[in-house]
Parts: sequence; structure tokens; C-alpha cells
Amino acid sequence: MKNVICKICTTLVVIFYQTNMTTAQETTGLQDREYWVSVLTKIADPVLVNMSEGNLKKAMPVETASGVTNPPNIKTTHLEALGRLLTGIAPWLELGPDSSPEGKLRAKYIDLMVKSIAHGFDPASPDYLNFVTTRQPLVDAAFFCQGLLRAPKQVWGNLSSKTKQDVLNALQDIRKIKPVESNWLLFSAIVEAAILEFTGKWNPDPVEYALQRFKEWYKGDAWYGDGANLHMDYYNSYVIHPMLLDVLTVMHKHKKGEEEFFNIEKARFTRYAEQQERFISPDGSYPVVGRSIAYRFGTFQVLSQAALQGYLPASVTENQVRCGLTAVIKKHMNVSGNFDSKGWLTLGFCGHQPAIAERYISTGSLYLCTSVFVALGLPVNSKFWTAPYAAWTGKRIWGGCPDVRLDKAIKL
Repeated sequence: MKNVICKICTTLVVIFYQTNMTTAQETTGLQDREYWVSVLTKIADPVLVNMSEGNLKKAMPVETASGVTNPPNIKTTHLEALGRLLTGIAPWLELGPDSSPEGKLRAKYIDLMVKSIAHGFDPASPDYLNFVTTRQPLVDAAFFCQGLLRAPKQVWGNLSSKTKQDVLNALQDIRKIKPVESNWLLFSAIVEAAILEFTGKWNPDPVEYALQRFKEWYKGDAWYGDGANLHMDYYNSYVIHPMLLDVLTVMHKHKKGEEEFFNIEKARFTRYAEQQERFISPDGSYPVVGRSIAYRFGTFQVLSQAALQGYLPASVTENQVRCGLTAVIKKHMNVSGNFDSKGWLTLGFCGHQPAIAERYISTGSLYLCTSVFVALGLPVNSKFWTAPYAAWTGKRIWGGCPDVRLDKAIKL
């Protein structure tokens, strides 16, 4: 009798646990979207409010792991903040303004972004950015160009003729910076892709070289080496897959070749997104490994972009991704210390953890975290936002769900 009671109690505990796993954090797509927008705008506000008034350099702190007052990063951190923020917020802005509360909010942030870019690229502005000192400007001009490609109407299209020319003038200086043999090759490539998109002319040589290198550096099952060697980190999501796909998409649009590689990369991109969805644990945590983990949930750019552009695998539904990414964002944001007293991001992965930052990371670097939000470019009436709550693979597997599919590598 005692054993029977123990078994019943154990069963009830398991049922209670599994029920709470699937219901405790269930939210609707509208609630998720409102939450995403609130976090994105909270992150964006200090950068865009200050820069739109020409006060970014005056107001933004420059925190580094060294803790020194005037670190070398001060020369490049402001372009980092603008370029990285733009790459994440751009798809949402590209939806444009409308009469809804969110549409009116987008109108506000489109205006802030356009004014910020005008200040950042105007040589007469106190917020004029550095495009020539050290190699780092190549990195963040590339993220800026990626953002422009993601918002050609609402950002590039709303810039004045003068600002457009200021941007193109700055990109001429960026072209002079030689990339190192790593993911940096894609920075030169995406700058050329943006110039092609907005002027109809480009220098194909850096693009062809970058594509050839990444064909050689492919390691299998959707993973590229960052250079000749494989690095166990998230640079396949921070840079490699998103920029490869974006460059090849522009080339396809302008009939510049590489159609075979474009199709191969789409399949690899989808496979990597499938892997990323499986990285998410039941509670929204995921492996903390490799370089640049201070970019926080920017880790999941590929998964979010796959949802935005229709590259999710058949094994993963839109609402699985929405719910999984919402859990990830909340896991980070539910810890105090991610922001300082004035709302600027702090060094850290989950809270304020300056010791985890590499020497090349400073306050501006951290805004690559916004790349998790690119799926906000899906309209509010899309299935991504309207479908009901769905547990992601990690939550279903650890909850004992019997119909979870096996995982298979690709050979492409």
C-alpha cells in the first residue's frame, strides 16, 4: 500500500511539473509582440534620443573590461552603437508608420533613426562618426549597411539627398580598410552589396573573394569556420550566415551570379536555424560558449531572420520560434544589471558582468543584441504573431512529449 501511495504521489508531482512547464509562462502572440517592442525600444532609446539631437558622444558612457576612463574603443564605439542597433531594429522600422499605437511608435523611431544618421554622417556634426581610424569602422559600417538593406524604404528612403551622399562618401573611406582573413571578409562584401543596391555600381572583387573563402571554410552541417579553423562560438549567427545570405540575396536581385551558392546557403541557413531552435532550454537558457557572449540574445539572429524571411525548416513552426525567443529574451531581461542608471547597456551576458567582455568590446558593441528582434519585421497579422502558444523543441523534449522528431545533419 505504501509503495502504491508513493507511486501516486510521484505521478502527481510529474503531472504538476509538466503542467507548470507548459502553462506558467504561456502568452499570446500579441503579448509577446508588445513585450518585444518594449524591450527593443528600451534598448534603443538612449542611443537614438541622444544621437538624434547630436549628443551621443557627450552622453554615452564607454565601458570596457579594463575600466579605464578613456579606452581606445572611444574612437569607434559610437559607430558600433548606431550600426548594430540599425541592423536589429531595421525590419521593424521597414513596416512603416500607420494609425495603430505601434505604427505611431514606429513613426517616432523612424524619425529618430533618420535624424541620428544625419548627425552621424555629417562632418559638421558633433556626433560625426569615425570611418578612418583603426580597422574597426569597417565592422560597424558593415552592420550599418546591413541595416540599410533591411530598411530600404523607411530608413534609406527617408534620408535627405545630402545625408545619402554623406553616407556614400563615408563608405568610400570604409572601402580603403583591408579586412583580415576571417568573418571580416563579409564586412567588405556587405558594404559593396549596399553600394550596389543603392547606386547600381560596385566593386565585385571583395565580394568574390569573401564568397570563395567561405566556400573553402565550410566545415559541414551548416557550420562555417571563422577563417580556416572552426571556432565553437556564435559567429555563424552574429555575422557569417546573416551576411552571407544578405549579400547573396542582393546579388540574386541584381543578377550578379552565384545562384548555386545562394541556393546552397539558403539550405545551410535553414539548418543552422533548426539547430538554434534546439539550443533553447525549457527555461529559455542556452549554452554560454565562445567569444562575444556580451552580445546577449543577439546570438539568435539566424533563428529570428529565418522566421522573418521564410527560411524556417519544416520541423519548426513559427509560433515555436516566437515562444522560444520570447523565453530567451525574458531569461536575460529578468536579471537586474543589464542597464545602467541612465538606460545604457552594460557589459555582461546576464546582468552586469564586465569580466566576460573581450578587449574589443565596449558599450557600443553591445547593441548587436538587437539582432534577435529582426522577426518584428513580420506584420502583426502574420502567423508568427497570431498562432497560439507553442512549446519549442527543448521544452517539449524535456517535458516528455512523445512526438518530438529526431535531429539529422545535412550533407550540403
